[in-house]
Order: sequence, then structure tokens, then C-alpha cells
Amino acid sequence: MVRGKVQMKRIENASSRQVTFSKRRNGLLKKAYELSVLCDAEVALIIFSQKGRLYEFSSSNMQKTVQRYLEVTRERNTGIEVEHHTQHLRHEAAVMAKKIELLENCHRKLLGHNLGSCSLEELQEIDNQLERSLNNIRSRKAQLYKEEITKLQAKEKRLLEENERLCEKMGLKQRHEKGKVIGSCSQSTQSSEVVTELFIGLPTTRNAS
Repeated sequence: MVRGKVQMKRIENASSRQVTFSKRRNGLLKKAYELSVLCDAEVALIIFSQKGRLYEFSSSNMQKTVQRYLEVTRERNTGIEVEHHTQHLRHEAAVMAKKIELLENCHRKLLGHNLGSCSLEELQEIDNQLERSLNNIRSRKAQLYKEEITKLQAKEKRLLEENERLCEKMGLKQRHEKGKVIGSCSQSTQSSEVVTELFIGLPTTRNAS
């Protein structure tokens, strides 16, 4: 015969509640003592009454037992946290692997592979993606051409300016050299005139005239 589970609830009568507390408390302390003796277990029991009165039992030292409890629970919680973190990393790795697989599949389709399973709508979407990519490539290419032309024009301007400066410098040099040549020619002409004015002949002939 299966007995039904008895539902427990708070005792409303204060006197009955106090009597029950005393009986159950003593029984619990007795069971804790028996468990520590019979099974050589380290047992610590702490009870606070409704009014805040403390009842406790320890088979060895309460402080050491509590400290040991804290250390064990800390290690256990740490182990649980590590396990949760490991599970989270595994989940993230699985999600990342799925994303990589989808990206690789999409990449293969963009290259024209594995198109046999694609529907007409998927093929149209791939075609649109390729068209957008081609437009972006052409736009970037045109931008690079424009930048290169601007650089060449700036370089041409610098070269023309440099050429003008060199021409001016050469012109000044040529005019200076031309002036020197003209001056030298004038001096040579004067020297020639002086020579031609000299009388060529014997001194006696010159005196007779």
C-alpha cells in the first residue's frame, strides 16, 4: 500500500510550535552525535530558534569545520564556474564553426561552384551580389586612376616650373657670355685700327715727304 506524501506546514499555535521545536531540536542534536560516533564523521550542526537563540553541535572544532566547509564550497563553486565557462566556450566554438561553414559555402557559390542545389531566387541573389561587387571594384579602380592622374599632373607642374627656372638661368648665362664676346671683339677692332694707321717704310722716306 502506497502512502500519500504528508504535506508539512507551519504550526500556528505558539505553544505547540515551541514544544515541537524543543523535541525536534533535541532529536536532531542526538542524531548528529550518533552519526559522528558511529560513522566517524565530522559533523557540525547550527540551529537558530525563532527568537535568535543559538544551538550548536560539533564533533571536533566548530571553527575548523566551518572553515573546511567554506574551502570545499569555494572549490566546488570554482569547479562549477569553470564547467559553465567551458560549456559556454564550446557553444561559442560550435556557433563560430557554423558561421564559417556558411561563409565558405557562400564563397564557393560566388566563385561559381556548388550551384546545382541553388534555386532561381538564390541564383538571382548571387548575381546581384556579384554585380554590386563589380560596381564597387570599378568605383575603387576609377578613384585610384583619378588619384594617380592628380599625382602625375602635380609632378608635371613641378617639372615645368623647374624647366622654366633652368631656362631663365641658362638665358642669363648666355647673355652674360655674349656680352663678354662683344666686348672682346670691340677691343680687337680698336687694336687693328691702331696698327693700320702706322707708317710702313724707311724713316728717310717719311722725312722727305
